[in-house]
Amino acid sequence: MREEKPYPAPPEYDIFKRRIRELTGLDLDAYKYQIHRRAHMLMQRWGMNSYDQFYDYVSKDPEKLREFLDYLTINVSEFFRNPPRWWHLKDIVIPELINLRRSKKLRFLSAGAATGEEPYSLAMLANEANLDDSQPIDAWDIDENALKKAMDGVYHQRQLVNVPKEWLPRYFEPKGKELYQVKDILKRRVCFSVKDLLKDPFPERWYDMILCRNVVIYFSPEAKSKLYRKFYTALQPGGYLMVGATEHIFEYKEIGFVSPGAFLYRRPL
Repeated sequence: MREEKPYPAPPEYDIFKRRIRELTGLDLDAYKYQIHRRAHMLMQRWGMNSYDQFYDYVSKDPEKLREFLDYLTINVSEFFRNPPRWWHLKDIVIPELINLRRSKKLRFLSAGAATGEEPYSLAMLANEANLDDSQPIDAWDIDENALKKAMDGVYHQRQLVNVPKEWLPRYFEPKGKELYQVKDILKRRVCFSVKDLLKDPFPERWYDMILCRNVVIYFSPEAKSKLYRKFYTALQPGGYLMVGATEHIFEYKEIGFVSPGAFLYRRPL
């Protein structure tokens, strides 16, 4: 597939990026050129003629700022997205980690938790494996509003299409027309936090498994490399990193990972 050419950015866009970083903490320089195309398309959709006008618009209206941030970021929209990857975690990876650690107290991180579908999916697997629930799954995202939705834990029926039918009454309860509420049995397994994956520090040699799926698609190569190295340092020896179904870590050997399967990377023992 032919690579899309960069959309030309005017000098005013640099000022816009700096002001957005000061306002929200989101560093648009960490993203590839497509993020400018998306910003420009939204500016045109809203009838803005300049980046100064665009900034004033989003900075003075919290709802428009949230819409702007949501438009620039890609959030996982359903539970158990790409189901075969999840069943591989359930049947192979988690049992292997239990045997390796000789413990059911494992530490997981959902990096880029968005509105909660990924960490709650992981929480279901943790509960099915009878993992110790005193060690909550860390769920990080830069978008505070997305995390508020995650903590509310209310989802549309269509987002639960990949959840095994026998699990639905165990982990969800109906809440209005075609809406479902996550039960406390899952909520207590997840700890949501506002974090910038590129700027905030990670604990070293801490996690048994990190999921970062469909998060870095717009990151620049430099930002991706920095993040993957942070993940490596944050994993315990023998720990796993799973990325999205369209993502590959081409420099994984250089970082120190081995790759035991598709979209799966491991810090050696």
